[in-house]
Amino acid sequence: MGISIRAYGRHRGVSDTAVRKAIAAGRITAEADGTISPARADAEWAASTRAPDPPLVAPARPARTRAATGAEDDVAGVATVSTKGGSNTYAQARTANEVLKAQHHKLRIAQLKGELIDRSQATAQVFALARAERDAWLNWPARISSMLAAELGLDPHTMHVALEREVRQHLTELAEFNARLD
Repeated sequence: MGISIRAYGRHRGVSDTAVRKAIAAGRITAEADGTISPARADAEWAASTRAPDPPLVAPARPARTRAATGAEDDVAGVATVSTKGGSNTYAQARTANEVLKAQHHKLRIAQLKGELIDRSQATAQVFALARAERDAWLNWPARISSMLAAELGLDPHTMHVALEREVRQHLTELAEFNARLD
């Protein structure tokens, strides 16, 4: 006389359904009374069950991508999930996917709240503002040179040429500044 199917499932660390499927498939045999002899069933189970497959190994990422994503991505704060051997298990890949989805939703919410702006629009507005500022400075000598010349008792044309030369030199110095938008 053996033990019940449920007791044998607990003994093996599997569900009773798995034990029933093993009996139905003929991988293990039950006694005439429906119980299971643990010693005999363990031997049959080991002989008729193949070893589990090793975890899948993710293909190596190109060097460009690997360099762009380190232990943490500085821009989005995305933590990469990898094991010491460089392979990802299904659970780790799924965790990484869930992290990315959560961050995507967070960015989408911030965009809907108006906390994020479109980079191309911001760049275009900064460019338009800088151009308007430059044009205002280029027009300033023409507006002010006559009044300054009259006040100082100088030739208006000479004053205009001098002011325009100095403004253009100053704008050239300002143009050397390179704004980083990354």
